[in-house]
Amino acid sequence: MRKNILITGASSGLGRGMAIEFAKKGRNLALCARRLDRLKELKQQLLTINPDIRVTIKELDVNNHPQVFDVFKAFNNELGTLDRIIVNAGMGKGASIGTGYFHANKQTAETNFVAALAQCEAAMEIFRAQNHGHLVTMSSITAVRGFGRAMTVYAATKAALTSLSEGIRIDVMNKPIKVTCLHPGFIRSEINDRIEREPYFMVDTEIGCRALIKAIESEKDSAYVPSWPWALLHWVMRVAPQSLIRKLS
Repeated sequence: MRKNILITGASSGLGRGMAIEFAKKGRNLALCARRLDRLKELKQQLLTINPDIRVTIKELDVNNHPQVFDVFKAFNNELGTLDRIIVNAGMGKGASIGTGYFHANKQTAETNFVAALAQCEAAMEIFRAQNHGHLVTMSSITAVRGFGRAMTVYAATKAALTSLSEGIRIDVMNKPIKVTCLHPGFIRSEINDRIEREPYFMVDTEIGCRALIKAIESEKDSAYVPSWPWALLHWVMRVAPQSLIRKLS
């Protein structure tokens, strides 16, 4: 059992939801995010759910790359070992390319890929040193195709993260280190709570997070979550005409 679990971007959305589900399972949690006040509130909630677990929190901006390494090492020292690290922090800003929003697209690219790379580097340094661990990366169903409008850069970063995860997995294939890449479908969270039109098959945060935990615990190489309908639909999306993908963007 993976007892000590680190989750980035844990102050809200899927990170917070996963922390709650892991607390119910009796796991010790190392939680980090930019909003320390929210982490403090979450810590109290988790200890109310399960007073027998350890919960440690730290402020972290994943775009501060040296801080990523420092925070991960500090968590590892506090808990003695980290069994699983979930690279969850991300954002969904952006607009169509060439429409004057380079700053937003650049911020999404840096947070969702460069910062994710820093987190993977920091996690794998720990796992390689202790010769065990489970790295979990949070990609997206959008990784399977290019998307338009506000999702153009977001989808591209998630495709890159999927590829990065596979490369890491290949690199440690003969070691006792697991790498799982999750591809969530449409799960309600703060990253999508302002969208004008709710996507098809949207599920509530709690339902989505339970499905994520189930997929994480299975430690498969890759998972599409919730499995219904995304385990099937991701194949359809790969061959769908661009006109249909445009409607989903």
